[in-house]
Amino acid sequence: MILASVPKGKPLNSKALAEFHGVPKEYLSKCLQMLSQAGLVTTTTGPHGGYSLAKTPDKISFLDVVEAIEGKSSTFKCNEIRRNNPCLAKSDRKFSKLCDIAAVMHEADEAWRNSLREKKLSDITDSLLDGVSKETVGNFINWVDDH
Repeated sequence: MILASVPKGKPLNSKALAEFHGVPKEYLSKCLQMLSQAGLVTTTTGPHGGYSLAKTPDKISFLDVVEAIEGKSSTFKCNEIRRNNPCLAKSDRKFSKLCDIAAVMHEADEAWRNSLREKKLSDITDSLLDGVSKETVGNFINWVDDH
């Protein structure tokens, strides 16, 4: 959201972004690298280099960001523990359909992904300043200028 809020052509380096969020630079650098590999951010080298959004905020969904960092696989992993049931007859051990619990979880995962797919960064960048004082806005502008 920070990169979506800074003026175009004003990249921010990973050190500044890590300080802003209070997270380790190494952690954030790995995330930024993944976002770069996914084509969501671009990198500019040099003393005034850093990271910028590669697309406008209305072209980046929250799912794009999640999948860049977490991957595209389902968040639910079924371990087929139903096969461990000691009461199952040998003939019942052939599970031809997906476990009912796994089916529910996969359905929920897809609903979550669809919701994230529909929400763009621009959906909240437009309201980031709601309820924020002019002093905070000024502080942010000064922070961006300093970094």
